[in-house]
Amino acid sequence: MFSTRITYILFLFSFIFLSKLKAQTDDRTLDDGVIRILAIGNSFSEDAIENNLFELANARGKKIVIGNLYIGGAPLELHVKNALGDSSAYSYRKVDESGAKSVHEHMKISAALLDEPWDYISFQQASPLSGKYDTYAKDLPLLYAYVKEHVKYPETKYILHQTWAYQHDSDHSGFSLYERNQEQMYKAIVSTSEKVYKWGNFSILIPCGTAIQNARTTYVGDHFTRDGYHLNLNYGRFIAACVWYEALFKEDVRNNAFVPLSISYVESKIAKQAAHHAIIHPYNITLLTDYTFWTY
Repeated sequence: MFSTRITYILFLFSFIFLSKLKAQTDDRTLDDGVIRILAIGNSFSEDAIENNLFELANARGKKIVIGNLYIGGAPLELHVKNALGDSSAYSYRKVDESGAKSVHEHMKISAALLDEPWDYISFQQASPLSGKYDTYAKDLPLLYAYVKEHVKYPETKYILHQTWAYQHDSDHSGFSLYERNQEQMYKAIVSTSEKVYKWGNFSILIPCGTAIQNARTTYVGDHFTRDGYHLNLNYGRFIAACVWYEALFKEDVRNNAFVPLSISYVESKIAKQAAHHAIIHPYNITLLTDYTFWTY
C-alpha cells in the first residue's frame, strides 16, 4: 500500500513537472521569430493571403508560415457545423517558412489547429453576409469557442478579416442584400466589422474592405475584381496582401520594396498607399488624390 502511494506521488510530481516544462516549451515555440497565421475562410482569404504576403515578408527578412482552411463561399455557419462535426471538409493550403506551397485535401479544422504553433488565427464571414451583424452574433461565438478549446497553444491571438464590397456592376446574388449598391455594402461591412472587432476578443483587424475602397478613388476606378467580387489576380490581390503585411508586422508597407512582376510601379504605389491608409483609418475611406489621374 505504502509502495503504491509512493508510486502515485512520484507520478503526480512527474506529471506536474512535465506539464510545466511543456508550457515553457510552448511559450518558446510561439516566440521563435516566425509569424504563423491560419485563416478559417474561403475564396476571400485565398485572395488575401495565399499570394504576395509571403513575398512581402521575405523582402524584409521576416519569417512567416501561412495556412488557409478553404471552402469556396463558406459562411461562419458552415465552419461551425464542420467544427462541431469534426468534418474533413477543407482544402488546407499552406505556405511554409521557405515559401513552398502545398495543398492537403479532406482536412479537419481540429487537425489544422494542431499542425503549427499558430500565432494568429483569422475569422471572416462569407462575403454576402459580411455586412450583416446578426450572422456574426449567431455563429462567431460558437466557432471562436471551438478554436479556443482546440488550438495548440493558449497564447494564440485572433484576427478579424474585414472583406470588401462588390464591384458596382457585380452580378453576385448576394449583392441584392445591399440593393446592389457598393457604397451601401461597404458601409454595412465597415459598421459590422467595427462592432464585431470591439465585441470580440480580437488582437488585429485586417481592413481589406477599406483598402480596396481607398484604391477605388484612384484613376484605376472600380476595376479591382476579376468577376465582380473576387480580387483580380495582380494588383487587387496585392492590395489585400499589403494590408495583411502591415497589420501583422506593424511596419509601413510603403517601405517594402517588393513589387509583383505582374503589376506596374504605379499600381504597386497605389496598393501600398491604399493599404497603409486603411490600417490608419480602418472604418473610413481615404481619397488617394495623388493618383486621381495617371502618374508617370
